[in-house]
Amino acid sequence: QVQVVESGGGFVQPGGSLRLSCAMAGKILSANAMGWYRQTPGKQRELVESIRTGGSSVYADSVKGRFAISWNKSHGTAYLQMDSLKTEDTAVYYCKAVVAWGEVWGQGTQVTVSS
Repeated sequence: QVQVVESGGGFVQPGGSLRLSCAMAGKILSANAMGWYRQTPGKQRELVESIRTGGSSVYADSVKGRFAISWNKSHGTAYLQMDSLKTEDTAVYYCKAVVAWGEVWGQGTQVTVSS
């Protein structure tokens, strides 16, 4: 089995930066992709950025040039570097591991961008 736990959320002013971490436990080498998603009240969870084994990534247009995902598969850690944060980035951010038998989600970490 695989478990994922997010950390690194918090409060930041517009223009600031945060780095989210996703720690995997269990069969970490079984993951073939990792992704970061976010959700605000009343809205569907949306993809922020994802990365596959080999390094190819997909990202939302809204975060292009501001956010960057990275993944150290052998260590079981993934990160989301978020720069030039905007108030509209406020959300609960979730980490997802894609494994052969399905998807594993973390509990989420709150990011609040406000002046």
